[in-house]
Amino acid sequence: MATRARRQDRRQEPLTRERIVTTAVEILDAEGEGGLTFRALADRLATGPGAIYWHITGKENLLAAATEAVVAALPADDPGATPREAVRALALAVFDAIDTHPWVGAQLARTAWQSPMLPVFERIGRQVTALGVPEAARFTAASTLLSYILGEAGQNAANALAARPGTDREAFLDATADRWADLDPERYAFTRGVAGRLRAHDDRAEFVAGVDLFLAGITALRGAEG
Repeated sequence: MATRARRQDRRQEPLTRERIVTTAVEILDAEGEGGLTFRALADRLATGPGAIYWHITGKENLLAAATEAVVAALPADDPGATPREAVRALALAVFDAIDTHPWVGAQLARTAWQSPMLPVFERIGRQVTALGVPEAARFTAASTLLSYILGEAGQNAANALAARPGTDREAFLDATADRWADLDPERYAFTRGVAGRLRAHDDRAEFVAGVDLFLAGITALRGAEG
């Protein structure tokens, strides 16, 4: 009876694009891209697939709309922040969004130069300009930084998904570090040497450190003009 009542409540709610997209995000978070079908979405919304198609045609458009919704929820730049602070805050916001919605990483990688990533690229580019980077180097600086943010955030999400169900992050890292430590010392001297670092590192802190490395290089471009 309770399930029937919930379905009746859903039927009474107006079927809007926003409601469809919100529900799609919920399914994607719980089941991944493979779990998002129009049949599953229609069942969750207590409606028919045809009604959904009237608002959004096709799974590709649905995934794009869901991705846009996640990106649109990113916090705006703090007007009082320095360019470095603004880039770091935006990078962390993207990292956290992909960590919360692992499926978003793959979607953003496919559409890095299209909507919905253009607003993020624009925000990075404005801060790169504010850092005084020469005009000829701005595209390279902004696009490389965006690629790092998407790549590392996406890899972090992939690593989380790769861990066996029921295995916590620490146990997963410990097992990986043990495998690294047992590698051939001649072929993998560096990897063996940083095995302990893998065991103890914090993904978010390492990500921020990488952003800072990029920002240091980007800032150095100011003195390279001419």
